[in-house]
Amino acid sequence: MKGKVWLVGAGPGDPTLLTVKALYCIREADVIVYDRLVSKEILQQAPSSCQMVNVGKLPNFHPIPQDDINETLVNFAQQGYNVVRLKGGDPYVFGRGGEEADALVEHGIEFEVVPGISSAIGGLAYAGIPVTHRDHASSFHVVTGHLKQGKDPLDWSLYSKLDGTLVILMGMSQIENICQQLVDGGKATDTPAAVVRYASRDNQQVVTGTVTDIAQRVQEEGITSPALIVIGGVAQKHATLSFKATCRQISELAQLQLDLA
Repeated sequence: MKGKVWLVGAGPGDPTLLTVKALYCIREADVIVYDRLVSKEILQQAPSSCQMVNVGKLPNFHPIPQDDINETLVNFAQQGYNVVRLKGGDPYVFGRGGEEADALVEHGIEFEVVPGISSAIGGLAYAGIPVTHRDHASSFHVVTGHLKQGKDPLDWSLYSKLDGTLVILMGMSQIENICQQLVDGGKATDTPAAVVRYASRDNQQVVTGTVTDIAQRVQEEGITSPALIVIGGVAQKHATLSFKATCRQISELAQLQLDLA
């Protein structure tokens, strides 16, 4: 008898942003296949008998290819296990969850998707940056700075024509080139910009500037991935809307789960 796979979003970092349904899946899992940015506190909610499989990737270093991750999910499910594929943010927002779902469908494996809070929205909120604001942006565009191998590089000058907020995930290694292309494409040189590292975590860092100097500022501050790049008028709101998050323990969420059941 085949098992089932849950593609679960763990949120942007703060473990208490985990959804009740995600917590339930984790606590019922036979196997958890997880990424490197999932917090230890979330992983500790798994049963003691649960098999834990780390398939985390580092920037420019993917020790476990995506095809192998897909195969791992299929193999465990075919053995009858209930498998949680635990991913940072949301499974379908640049998390390659769609590719994993394709593999499960191909092998006739039952699956379910549990959405998570994407760092592209929740991570910015924790930095005091609303992704939209009537005075600054009526739309937002989320773009990956890391393309599939063999793909032509993005023409960033095209994005310079877009109004609204531009949020770039996995783009830190290319931040100087990205910003230069945006300016070359016509983006105003005084356009506000920000970089948010470890969004929503206790060690969150935020650097602000403009599209012309943000690359230099993050270099001076030693900011590296994992980080979000945000370009647009909303970035300047960090100065007035940033806040200190009051985090509850995830154990309190477990009680909340019982109360809602």
